[in-house]
Amino acid sequence: MFNFDNTYMNLPKLFCTEQQPAHNPDVAMVCFNEPLALKLGINTELQYDPKLFSGDRLPQGAKPIAQAYAGFQYGRFNVLGDGRAVVLGEHIAPSGRRFDVQLKGSGKTPYSRGGDGLAALAPMLREFLISEFMAAVDIPATRALAVVTTGRDVHRERVLQSAVLTRIAQSHIRVGTFDLARLMGGTSDVKALADYTIWRHFPSIKNSDGVNQYLLLLREVADLQARLIAKWMCIGFVHGVMNTDNMAISGETIDLGPCAFIDIYDPDAVFSSIDRHGRYAFKNQPAIGGWNLARFSEALLPLLHENATKALELAEGEIELYATKFDKYWLDGMRGKMGLLGKDEIDAQLARDLLKAMHTNEMDFATTFYNLAEASTLGDRWQHQWLARLARHGQNVNDAQKIMRLHNPAVIPRNRYVQDALDAAESGDFTKFSELLKSLRNPFIYHTKYSSPPVSKEKYVTFCGT
Repeated sequence: MFNFDNTYMNLPKLFCTEQQPAHNPDVAMVCFNEPLALKLGINTELQYDPKLFSGDRLPQGAKPIAQAYAGFQYGRFNVLGDGRAVVLGEHIAPSGRRFDVQLKGSGKTPYSRGGDGLAALAPMLREFLISEFMAAVDIPATRALAVVTTGRDVHRERVLQSAVLTRIAQSHIRVGTFDLARLMGGTSDVKALADYTIWRHFPSIKNSDGVNQYLLLLREVADLQARLIAKWMCIGFVHGVMNTDNMAISGETIDLGPCAFIDIYDPDAVFSSIDRHGRYAFKNQPAIGGWNLARFSEALLPLLHENATKALELAEGEIELYATKFDKYWLDGMRGKMGLLGKDEIDAQLARDLLKAMHTNEMDFATTFYNLAEASTLGDRWQHQWLARLARHGQNVNDAQKIMRLHNPAVIPRNRYVQDALDAAESGDFTKFSELLKSLRNPFIYHTKYSSPPVSKEKYVTFCGT
């Protein structure tokens, strides 16, 4: 079974509301993540009781809550919360690590703001696919444990099947949770949330002598975000909706609704239907990460120093460090993608020139890196510099190719193939979904279909699913 604890409920009432999931007429299991269940110490036999994953039957120890948070959505502040989700509790795995178990699509809550509280099948299956790929390529992200259908209808542009996703996360504490504490609560609420976050995610901070623990919290979160967004940029991932309510303090990728992966490389790539001005375009993600961290630091200011000017200086210093850290993590990632050992002063320019050539020549992001040694369309100048860089560090092309095969997946969740699998699943045929899921769980193995770019270059648009 689950091994639940419920410590989040000990925070001030501002942060959550007890909420029972909605009851459903006809629950059926669609997919269950056995490898994840085994890793978490969850009995895989539970998959045969789908009502546990819809909220119709609560596991022992579950105390469902809807979490409250706020967020700067496209730069504008809004009070938000779990409008279609409840956290059943915190499962403690055999390793001692703590994970939220959340039901997404489980019905209305006090934070639904007029919504129906439901989720459609295809977006939940999409989150399952994307999160499994992220795990396979070592990008921190929430995970999907199960998807069940409920027997309900969901009314969007058309009538769809309702589904509930069981999502696993280190926690659902967001920058937006701190936004709520700062702007709708007070310093005592910020302190309670910060202390809880340190206890849950950064316990080593408590053992640090002589340094303000809230400054260390800001530093740790900034480091995690720099690492995460650098990984996004190295894989061609576009989150799509980087509001502060979608930025997890744990450094996990969260809310995989409007996300997508670049096919033809374009730094201005936008897929989300609601990002009409490109605020969260691919190239803007590192800067938006810094903007979000600035909002996080604003919440912490009263805890950083009693002198407001000094507190601001400390916070600004950490935000500047974020940019430096991002550059380092991004360049380290690009060195792996280019098959480079060691460090060379030309590496950053070599990476930028490569991306520029890919953009100019309208080259596919994933296949270019996978076949970089044979990518003759990059031009003689770039190839000459790359080969010279290899030689200076005692490498040849074969050496580089071995490194590149470890850092460049042969398969990514290409938008068109994902949509084809979801369309078929909505019609009751899960063959394509199962085939694609298997390939995404083994992304460094070449696949005759999924490793090739789709023939169509039609602009792909993603939706949040609400």
